[in-house]
Amino acid sequence: MTVHIGVIGTGMIGQDHIRRLTDVVTGAEVVAVTDVDGPRAAEVASGIGARALPTGQDVIADPLVDAVVVTSWGPTHAEYVLAAIEAGKYVFCEKPLATTAEDCLRIIEAEQTFGRRLVQVGFMRRYDAGYRAMKQLLDGGQLGHPLMMHCAHRNPTVPEAYHSAMAVQDTAVHEIDTIRWLLEEEIVSAQVIQPRRTANRFEHLADPQFMLFETGSGVRVDLEVFVNCQFGYDIQCETVCEAGTVRLPDPADVIVKTGAVQRTGVLQDWKDRFGAAFDREFVEWIASIDDGRLAGPSAWDGYAAAVITDAGTEALHTQRVVSVRLKDRPDLYGS
Repeated sequence: MTVHIGVIGTGMIGQDHIRRLTDVVTGAEVVAVTDVDGPRAAEVASGIGARALPTGQDVIADPLVDAVVVTSWGPTHAEYVLAAIEAGKYVFCEKPLATTAEDCLRIIEAEQTFGRRLVQVGFMRRYDAGYRAMKQLLDGGQLGHPLMMHCAHRNPTVPEAYHSAMAVQDTAVHEIDTIRWLLEEEIVSAQVIQPRRTANRFEHLADPQFMLFETGSGVRVDLEVFVNCQFGYDIQCETVCEAGTVRLPDPADVIVKTGAVQRTGVLQDWKDRFGAAFDREFVEWIASIDDGRLAGPSAWDGYAAAVITDAGTEALHTQRVVSVRLKDRPDLYGS
């Protein structure tokens, strides 16, 4: 069976997903695309033999489209995801699921009314080999209960449009989902501490930021977000348990020894660091559609991330510890 895909949004991430759906994933074909930039959509469509349609609603309504990928501007996500559910079509939505927790709840309610999961959210860290190996070890229990987790999310630079709240909303959101997934429990509080600011930033930006989270069982998580670190794209995670620790490996690279110095390269881009995870994410999404049962990050995960990032944003502005209050999880999304 070939799953015929419609893509809403042909910007950078949309084009990257179209490439992997066309060149990497078997059993999928992109048959329709759209974008607010009509000429760009037409150019992308012509390159893969697809059709460029006027709007996202046209893509969703197209009878030739089996499933939808949403990579448009964040504030449009809820509209398109809700329309896809109403049409009874699977929908992969890049984060955020929606820009408000209220819209995430509307999506959850619509999916419950439909009666089964149709929505998957693009939290691709869950498909990274290192994170998966860590989760397998934690789930196995060999190290005992997790006690603490240390994380870092570093970018070489960010553009001037990047503002302080984006450190939580756009950057830390990946770790927020990963923490919940690795530990299989919810975050109950968030705090943001602002250390000395780097001179390598725009004046309006608080950078770096140090975030503290607590889970329901009392696991403490610290996260360094440093988006002007200068040296590269660096993702770190270590979980400290009762009988040992487990840490992400650094991406493999050659080790060079020369001139009395030993060195190895540091990746500069998130696409290089997580390219294989993005590929695996779509391979497994298409397989789950074939199977008729989605297994990836759900609408509930998108909602939880929205509530936690809201709490983190409030913590940034108030410099207080902010409680996270989630609704009860519906049975559709497991315990």
